[in-house]
Amino acid sequence: MRIGEAVRVRIVQLCEEREISINKLSNISGVTQSTVNNIVSGRNRSATISTIKKLCDGFGITIQEFFDAEQFHDLEQEVK
Repeated sequence: MRIGEAVRVRIVQLCEEREISINKLSNISGVTQSTVNNIVSGRNRSATISTIKKLCDGFGITIQEFFDAEQFHDLEQEVK
């Protein structure tokens, strides 16, 4: 799995766990709904760390907690 896909999967996972819609996540994190939609749909595969931090704030977790998930343990090499 590549990093963009892992971020997408993690956001969807956290939304499902917390029963939060993408719209609600957008509202509570201050990230525009189009940005969140683009990340979740896979159109944006390079979310900035600043955007991820805002989403983490919306979820009420730290960046460390966000990245401490199975999908980040065995990422594919990005540069070949």
